[in-house]
Amino acid sequence: MKRREALKKIGLGAGFLVMGPSALSLLQSCSREARASWEPVFLSPQNAFALEEILDVILPTTDTPGAKDLGIAYFLDTYMDQVAAEREQRDFTHGAEAFRSLFEQEFNKGVLEGEPEEYEKLVARILQATPQEREEFASRSTETQDPMDENPQEDVDPAPGAFAYVQSVRGLGIWAWKNTEAIGEEVLWYDPIPAQYIPCVPVESVGNGKTMSL
Repeated sequence: MKRREALKKIGLGAGFLVMGPSALSLLQSCSREARASWEPVFLSPQNAFALEEILDVILPTTDTPGAKDLGIAYFLDTYMDQVAAEREQRDFTHGAEAFRSLFEQEFNKGVLEGEPEEYEKLVARILQATPQEREEFASRSTETQDPMDENPQEDVDPAPGAFAYVQSVRGLGIWAWKNTEAIGEEVLWYDPIPAQYIPCVPVESVGNGKTMSL
């Protein structure tokens, strides 16, 4: 199995959140307006670029539309600006900055100059962390959060924040991806009249094992 496909499968189990009406309406609007170039309203241009590259690693275009096709980065940036609570906004901004710092440390270049292979390498390392590494990152994230809250400019280890950020982007990205109209109707099992009781039928006739579109 290719690594990009493996990363995609790692991520697909994380889309468990329920989307509210305001977020759903925003998502469909962003999906319709998806374009190759968009202006971020919440993140800095550098962090918005990095967000799009991270999502492209997790949700690449294959035989199904990927994050770039559906404007997922555009949606998450707008969601953070218009819908997210203040704490979520702050955590997302800190995480984006931590990922940018870690990328610069790893590759000795800015995120705007990063190659897709470099993003894939860094995101893969984070998503494939062992349980012990995950526990260590979580502990270090707690230790470094207070100094950042008191002084966002303080020099702290970016790895825990980057780890938390990629995990957050994965969850939010898959949540958005699953709720787009294109994925809901063309990839997942779409039933315009759900909740019917149909006993003892072949699995092929009821979605063939696919997750039902909400």
